Amino acid sequence: MNKSELIDAIAARTELSKAASGKALDAVIDTIVEAVAKGDGVTLVGFGTFKSAARAAREGKNPKTGEKIKIAATTVPKFTAGATFKTTVAAAKGKKKK
Repeated sequence: MNKSELIDAIAARTELSKAASGKALDAVIDTIVEAVAKGDGVTLVGFGTFKSAARAAREGKNPKTGEKIKIAATTVPKFTAGATFKTTVAAAKGKKKK
């Protein structure tokens, strides 16, 4: 599912226009990105948690030449799925395998 398909699904479930659904989705995404960028976590109970995580400096390897390179420390976004999300996905996978 891509963003436009997600907007269509939101519009169908909420009876909002596609334009209003798109604005709402953009607002949610922007708010989560801004909060995580500031170092705050965003928890949506049952869905998951968005937060930032520090990644230490490390040594890597250029796959083309095999040369060792230094990879700088950085901060990255991290998502951890909630219990309800995990349970729903696991149940859906179980149904498909039969």
